[in-house]
Amino acid sequence: MISRQKKLKKIKDSNRMLTPAYARRELTESVPKYVMPENEMLPRTAYNIVHDELMLDGNSRLNLATFVTTWMEPEARQLMSETFDKNMIDKDEYPQTAELEMRCVNMLSRLYNSPNDGKACGCSTIGSSEAAMLGGMALKWKWRARMKAKGKPIDKPNMVMGIDVQVCWEKFCRYWDVEPRFVPMEGGRYVINAEEVLKRVDENTIGVVAIMGTTFTGQYEPVEKINKALERLNKKTGWEVPIHVDGASGAFIAPFIQPKLKWDFRLKWVKSINVSGHKYGLVYPGVGWVIWRDWEELPKELIFNVNYLGGEMPTFAINFSRPGNQIVAQYYNFLRLGKKGYTRIMQSLQDIAMYLSGEIADMGPFELLTDGSDIPVFAFKIKKETNFSVFDISEMVRDRGWLIPAYTMPENDEHLAVLRIVVKEGFSRDMADLLIEDLKRILKHYADQPVRKPKKPDKQGKYRKHC
Repeated sequence: MISRQKKLKKIKDSNRMLTPAYARRELTESVPKYVMPENEMLPRTAYNIVHDELMLDGNSRLNLATFVTTWMEPEARQLMSETFDKNMIDKDEYPQTAELEMRCVNMLSRLYNSPNDGKACGCSTIGSSEAAMLGGMALKWKWRARMKAKGKPIDKPNMVMGIDVQVCWEKFCRYWDVEPRFVPMEGGRYVINAEEVLKRVDENTIGVVAIMGTTFTGQYEPVEKINKALERLNKKTGWEVPIHVDGASGAFIAPFIQPKLKWDFRLKWVKSINVSGHKYGLVYPGVGWVIWRDWEELPKELIFNVNYLGGEMPTFAINFSRPGNQIVAQYYNFLRLGKKGYTRIMQSLQDIAMYLSGEIADMGPFELLTDGSDIPVFAFKIKKETNFSVFDISEMVRDRGWLIPAYTMPENDEHLAVLRIVVKEGFSRDMADLLIEDLKRILKHYADQPVRKPKKPDKQGKYRKHC
């Protein structure tokens, strides 16, 4: 007879050989969710658990809410995979990655027409939020130095911007003790204008933020007109109120398909620009860039020198350790696509956006706020009261996998609820046709229904700055 110990050993050995995918102990019982488990498990088991839970996420390619890149070429993905382990801040250990970062900074500086060719000033960041913080800090430090030189108080700085700014600017003002002066929306105006900006500017204004491609409607703000207005004001008063351009999306679009549009360093009072490499820079999240007009616009107090990574190294980003593979991917795109490649892609995206917005406008119930002719992003509303709302539409398209955000506009236009569609690389004309057919089916569904009370936003959907 076989002893008990031998039987147990035989069962144990067979389990080692079999290891079925979903009959293992860890996959037939609940796994800890909020407490670290006591014991380890097989790598494949842990992978299956995480992989299967993530299947509940939406399909990123059908996410028309996000501005963030959801598709890259296999070669770019491979380069990113090969460089996951490189710490961007460790420039002494990874000098070539640091060199690629500076090449990108120089390319962007020239793309934005910096007047100091060959002396590019800027750095990579974790998205545009960090880049915006750095740009805002430089504005505050420069303003403070000007005020001190005049013997004036420095306790009440303010910044002028539209109510349509991304939340990072509200964070900046709160974190760095700056009074935000918001230009509200009025009627059919969803962006700032020079007249409204000047009403809020005074000697304590550290800068004006102008957006190239707003989150709410995808519109460009009139940077050139604001620059002209500030030129007259600064000349009259002796002030030096500058502009920071939030080009998170548009700074990778305007140079290629609207090259005559003046919004960058061609304008005297534009001192800094932030841009998201992980949006229309076509890199997976998260990488951003901040570029200053020249080194004079970056206060020396914001530059730190460290030597504990093996060599003397200046640093002026907020984040320290961060992945280098995103910089590698950004350089790959610059090298791979060049100006002609970026132009072709951005023009294609704009063509698709304008085709899609035109088809939606022709459906009947919808009215466009914007059509995608600035950045390839557009917003639309329902013309009149019906038996459905934009929130119903947003919920219904989810049944087919589409993610289209519905939200109300900010202060002064809170009664207006809209849908917004972001067209980005990976969204084809064929996919646009599929979405059009789905929207038509939804409209037919509601046309066949009795009169009902349309869905209204919940607390979460009432007003969110989707990005």
